[in-house]
Amino acid sequence: MADNTTSRRIHILDKNMVNMIAAGEVIERPASVVKELLENSIDASADRVHLHIEDGGKKLIQITDNGTGISAEDIPDAFEPHATSKIRTVEDLTSIRSMGFRGEALASIGSIASVKLTSRTKDSIQANSINIDCGEKGEVVPDSSDYGTTIEVRNIFYKLPARRKFLRTANTEMGHISEQFTRLALANPQLEMKLSHNRRVLHNLPKGQSIEQRIGELISKEIRDNLISIENQERGIMVRAQICTPSISRGTNKFQYTFLNGRYIRDKFISHAIKEAYRGLLEPGKHPVTFIFLEMPYESYDVNVHPTKTEIRFDNPNLVHSQVLASLREKLLNVKTEVQGSISSAEFDRFPSGGESGKSNAGAAFQTSEGLDEAMNRNSSEYAERIRESMQNFFENSGSGARKDLPGFWNQRPSGGAGIQSPRRPFAPDEPSGRRFERAAEDFSLPPIENRPETELPLKKWLQVHNSYILNETEDGFEIIDQHALHERIIYEKMYARIKDQSTGALESQKLLIPETFEVREKDREILESSIELLEKLGIHIEPFGPETWAVQSFPTLLRKASPSEFMSDFVERLSDTQIQPGREELVHCVLDTASCKAAIKAGQKLGDEEIQHLLEEAEQTERSSRCPHGRPSRIRFSIKDLEKQFKRTGF
Repeated sequence: MADNTTSRRIHILDKNMVNMIAAGEVIERPASVVKELLENSIDASADRVHLHIEDGGKKLIQITDNGTGISAEDIPDAFEPHATSKIRTVEDLTSIRSMGFRGEALASIGSIASVKLTSRTKDSIQANSINIDCGEKGEVVPDSSDYGTTIEVRNIFYKLPARRKFLRTANTEMGHISEQFTRLALANPQLEMKLSHNRRVLHNLPKGQSIEQRIGELISKEIRDNLISIENQERGIMVRAQICTPSISRGTNKFQYTFLNGRYIRDKFISHAIKEAYRGLLEPGKHPVTFIFLEMPYESYDVNVHPTKTEIRFDNPNLVHSQVLASLREKLLNVKTEVQGSISSAEFDRFPSGGESGKSNAGAAFQTSEGLDEAMNRNSSEYAERIRESMQNFFENSGSGARKDLPGFWNQRPSGGAGIQSPRRPFAPDEPSGRRFERAAEDFSLPPIENRPETELPLKKWLQVHNSYILNETEDGFEIIDQHALHERIIYEKMYARIKDQSTGALESQKLLIPETFEVREKDREILESSIELLEKLGIHIEPFGPETWAVQSFPTLLRKASPSEFMSDFVERLSDTQIQPGREELVHCVLDTASCKAAIKAGQKLGDEEIQHLLEEAEQTERSSRCPHGRPSRIRFSIKDLEKQFKRTGF
């Protein structure tokens, strides 16, 4: 009889192979291990959790808690697949209250690393430990330890080089670990939590902190100081939230944290509700900063839809959407009015003056004609124009003590409407008398009208539409130009040429009288340090200013309209969002992309004829002018044939 065993194609995988495959779903990188182990500590009712990391988690992940611990009899079973203390019956799956429940985490972790677990229950006189090396389980032996559990995970994927080679730098992996730590720390302010990396403490959070305090520690003090509290309960859903005012926004949505009964989740319905709540309150391309904490019956949703347990299936997603939207939108509409009023009042306080008498005269000039209250309710552009004209007249006509070369918009002159101006600047403190800081050779903005020769303009073949688009006649038809996108590309290419030319120095910059500070999280520090040389080439000089704070010392005159701290915060945020270690080309693109957007003329800005003509002339000399640096089209062309088709003139 022939032996047919060699023809069999279906095999039963061994236990360790099953665990390694499961690890591929659960353990993507060291941060995945951190998430699973921290959740186990929370489920063990710990109120103190310390997390120590070495080499971004590739060398060591150590977590110590003071939870209930694991008995000596249960320790070996804890590393078996589908072993859990959190569910027992099918009914338990319909009301999952614990963070973990699948019973895959420890088995998966033990199959791809060297693991030591030491644990002691409160009714035990001694601790016990076990060692596991990529699935090879040792014996449970007595050990010494305090109540709770300590687990050490060393050399992750060391027997799986195909998986280990995909791990990133220690800084990148540590960034992912910090994010997991942040999510669990925000959801559990009752816990004492500490995070250290290579023996350096990054966060030490005492238990009982308010959510505002934790946001300030983990995210940003600026965000903490601009939070709005929301609490609303209706139809079985409790919505608690800390959201930022529309004045505080970010370039990505990664600062939108949503928690459901203490679990961090991502949900498209909630994301859409947040977007709709801020609709009309943010500029395009900006995302709100929100921290939303939902509470609802465990039976009203299913968390068992993805191995990472971050995706949720709601029984009634439309109800959740409407509750979140209503809670946020109602609060934001009320806050919007308050913010507008405070801004109007603050504008008066920001007026420069030549002493107390100058300030009072400025206030008098501002309140002429219609009075302060009525002026505060006028259209914002008219209001700003009245401030400019009143203050300009005041400083030009006042006597001693009033400066006539003030920086900013006080010396700007209108040119064909609200065109682009070149403000005069005071003497630079480090330059000889008579040498002004307004050297125009480095300025890539449109030239001011007063500095251009009075030549007769050619017959106009363009028209500005809604102060945002330019309709321009071409040889075979016409084109519609996005003035902001086109100017972005012009500025980008000019700055790029300067950076590529090694013979030229840095762009002209101005030393700030008072340095502006911005926050840098530990995971972003390496990215920022690698960018210093390039930033200095652009005239941006930054220095460390504290543990998590840097200061902008000098800033290019090209970006005089931009806030240095906001510029740097946006720059660091964009780089950190790439999840990779950027090379020089990526850095160049990110810096120039951000700078060109800040320096370019804006949509809604009225331009004079000379400015439009100059913009079109610059476009003809600029490469890739058909698209902005973001890739959006800057111009759309139509031929006469296209028009004839639209007007049904073809065939005549």
